[in-house]
Amino acid sequence: MRGDAPPLAGWIGDGLRSVEVTLQTILAAIPGPTEPETVWIHDALGRVMAEDARAATDLPPWDNAAMDGYAVRAADIVAASEETPIRLDVIGDIAAGADPEVAVTAGAAIRIATGARVPRGADAVVQVELTTPADAAGRPAGQRGRDASGQAPARCLVHQPVVKGASIRTAGSDLRCGAVILPVGTPIGPAGVAVAAGAGLDHLSVRRRPIVGVLATGDELRQAGQPLGASGIPDANGPALMALVTDAGGEARNLGIARDRLDDVKARVRAGLVQGVDALIVSGGVSVGPYDHVRTAFEAYGTIDLWRVAVQPGKPFAFGTADRPGGGPPVLLFGLPGNPVSTFVTFELFVRPALRRLSGLTRLHRPVDRAVLLDRTPKSAGRRAFVRVLAQRDAAGTPIRDQGGRVRVTLAGGTAGQGSHVLSALAVADALAVIPESVDVHPAGGEVELWWLDRA
Repeated sequence: MRGDAPPLAGWIGDGLRSVEVTLQTILAAIPGPTEPETVWIHDALGRVMAEDARAATDLPPWDNAAMDGYAVRAADIVAASEETPIRLDVIGDIAAGADPEVAVTAGAAIRIATGARVPRGADAVVQVELTTPADAAGRPAGQRGRDASGQAPARCLVHQPVVKGASIRTAGSDLRCGAVILPVGTPIGPAGVAVAAGAGLDHLSVRRRPIVGVLATGDELRQAGQPLGASGIPDANGPALMALVTDAGGEARNLGIARDRLDDVKARVRAGLVQGVDALIVSGGVSVGPYDHVRTAFEAYGTIDLWRVAVQPGKPFAFGTADRPGGGPPVLLFGLPGNPVSTFVTFELFVRPALRRLSGLTRLHRPVDRAVLLDRTPKSAGRRAFVRVLAQRDAAGTPIRDQGGRVRVTLAGGTAGQGSHVLSALAVADALAVIPESVDVHPAGGEVELWWLDRA
């Protein structure tokens, strides 16, 4: 599955929809990204630009020194050499942030710090390494080299010529005032924050983070850390989905754990809708068992468009929409399988791209690579499998590739680790390897598509 508008692949058979049809139906239900809001640049990390951001100043705003040294006239030192250095009078000292009050004249120099404004009359900066401090009589008064600390010398000896413009960052050489620095749709990383601040912006217009309600279901579930009793199990799906939503750029709202009763599921779904969520994710209760109430609860407030998908793990899957209280775009309703690995995989396939589109992103999917899966891997017929794999790595931790550039991968946790309940294998996996519907048993050493997950 590549690109942002996967082609329709039709029905797989046995009442199952393809991955592509499922995703395209979900994305078609999203009329557009969330509305813009203005935030401080300190809060902009991970957001998506809603409007073009333009520089409020030239960058740099004025000519400044690229190195510690002396602001000079290049013509004055054109004859400088190691044997016959040029002697210049040092008539001032400029620190970064200072407004130079003195101009460079013929035969003179001004000591200047990196980043300081270049004074009038200077057209070059000669770095300190090419100079030796001298006294009023022109005699060396210190060591030639890097040290430019202490009081400025009375004179300096320049041992090499520099060209006009040397070691000067000219005004506007990086950015011009009014230039687009962060186009609409750009995800903001640390570098984006830096360029916005450097361009004089303290606020940015970004897309509001999608608000996502997360609800786990099941009488057997207990909050992490609570006593399990005779038949309880810790809830992994709720915390996992909260983390997945946050990682995908959303704002997660915890709706708790619903009992396997229709009234409880409906009440919590309703509570999420009243909170103004953009999407609501329910894990568990989406199959056809006597205690599976999610589909009915969704239909009480909206419509269900999908039911079962040709994917492994994760065949039981529900999607629909509900009217937003107070009006506006529809609320997306996702019903994910209860097994934790199935929850993770179906989130990756269908929920994450939807949240990224709501966030204003155009690149919706994980980076895709090619790999060789070294293990023989059976799978269910007619379903696309997303198996959890480990990349073989060298001593430096770099993934090992074969001569064809394909990553060498093995099953995380072996064949037994591919069960939809095996969290330990999921936790260590580097990527998802994709085995197509047409393959019943992937042969050892066969090629697969690889979806890298976020791993350090």
